[in-house]
Amino acid sequence: MRFQFRTILTLFISLFMLSMTLTAEAAPRDKLLNRPYADQKRIHLGFSVGAHVQDLSFTHNGLVTPDGQKWVAEVPAFSPGFCVNVLGDLRLHKYLNLRLTPGMYFGSKTVEMIDHNADQSSQPSEEDGFMPINATQTVKSAYVVVPVDLKISGDRLRNTRPFVTAGIMAAFDVSKKRSDYLMFNPFDCYLTVGLGCDFYLPFFKFIPEIKFCFGLTDILKHNRPDLDQDPHTFKITESLSKVKSNMVVINFYFE
Repeated sequence: MRFQFRTILTLFISLFMLSMTLTAEAAPRDKLLNRPYADQKRIHLGFSVGAHVQDLSFTHNGLVTPDGQKWVAEVPAFSPGFCVNVLGDLRLHKYLNLRLTPGMYFGSKTVEMIDHNADQSSQPSEEDGFMPINATQTVKSAYVVVPVDLKISGDRLRNTRPFVTAGIMAAFDVSKKRSDYLMFNPFDCYLTVGLGCDFYLPFFKFIPEIKFCFGLTDILKHNRPDLDQDPHTFKITESLSKVKSNMVVINFYFE
């Protein structure tokens, strides 16, 4: 799973940098500037639509239960989600802006849980009160997010201007939860880094951006009173020290 996550990040960055290079090389030298004074405004407003993928990083404690089970969890594949934000941008300096982009992220992820010490021929069935060797759980989420970023821009090259961002993002999951193998806390906080480019069109700015979000808190609910009568299911939670969330977000801003 970690290999897939790194591969997607590398692919997104490579494609983005290639597109920026081709755009700069293809722009004619005598092309007129669109919206030449747009960056001198103190406040900019806009909105964005985009897509994202969610991942979970599991830290296992190596617990082996009295009946010899050793459970591990992973997210085997990515499922794309949808996001929408509003944009408020405050100009601090020629090369520096403060951005607030609250919005909603809708998505899901599937967690696969495996008993590494299982013997397929002798594993009890669920009818006997035991979990199967492999179990899955689909985690749906609807995050209300409040990202705050510093946008550091380069010099404008005709009708394009590259930038990088760094910031933090608070997220609160407002979706309804039910008792399951794993349960997660609704609040999380992310460290974010991103890169993008401003494209100056005749009537607005079009701003594609890719952002990487790294969760800072342990979102796993370790205290599960709802599983007091189900110790076999609680083994999954007991086998994990912490769980952190990560996201890759692609947004298209209209400013």
